[in-house]
Amino acid sequence: MANDTLIHSTDPAQQMDRLLAIMRALRDPKTGCPWDIDQTFATIAPYTIEEAYEVADAIERADMDDLRGELGDLLFQSVFHAQMADDAGHFNFSDVARTMSDKMVARHPHVFGDESNAKSPEQQTADWEKIKAAERAGRDETRTLDGVAIGLPALLRAEKLQKRAARVGFDWPDVKFVIDKISEEAAEVVEARDTLSHEELTEEVGDLLFVMANLARHLNVNPEDALRAANAKFTRRFEGVEDLLAARGKTPADSDLEEMDALWDAVKAAEKNTKS
Repeated sequence: MANDTLIHSTDPAQQMDRLLAIMRALRDPKTGCPWDIDQTFATIAPYTIEEAYEVADAIERADMDDLRGELGDLLFQSVFHAQMADDAGHFNFSDVARTMSDKMVARHPHVFGDESNAKSPEQQTADWEKIKAAERAGRDETRTLDGVAIGLPALLRAEKLQKRAARVGFDWPDVKFVIDKISEEAAEVVEARDTLSHEELTEEVGDLLFVMANLARHLNVNPEDALRAANAKFTRRFEGVEDLLAARGKTPADSDLEEMDALWDAVKAAEKNTKS
């Protein structure tokens, strides 16, 4: 691994081999890193999820240098899981890569087979879902909601569950019914706040969030993107409030809600003026 030619190689296969060799060395029971040796699928999974989000963050910031590094971190997660599987005799990285290649070839008969590629994106999406449904059936996943990963972020999983149900006709025919349901669930949250246990209140808030995800789907809005944008807007505006407070020689801890709310309105108005 110390070979300079290999270290500086621009050949993808050589660099992949180098990364796999590094992972094997880290997991070596006798000479490896104690931390890496001690890890399991369960302990590494949170890091895998975190790295995927950091890839998305680099993309959103259009930081290509950072994206290169984050994609490497995410690749390393796949290598790590594959090495743990190899150690346990389940499968290895070659099996992972071959499975992915086979899947992509099977799901793109219009590219790798004899089907015409003269399809609209909408038709391709429909065909893709048919192929995935056949794959699920082959795994004996026959129920409508089978295969929607439990580990997905809750908002994303809600959207996917609702899309699956909608494919078999379990869906409101018009967005107005969704809005009515939001009003109903919001009223139940208000009632639960005063009369129910915390566990029951949590359930009612969950129901409300689930219907909000459904509203986004009906409006063709990605709920994850919408909430991410709202988070970014809140962060930007609150930092604007902090800047205005700093100009007065104060911090949020030195202020109160009335002052900060007024400054929030000022920041919001300034943003609107900038856009107009």
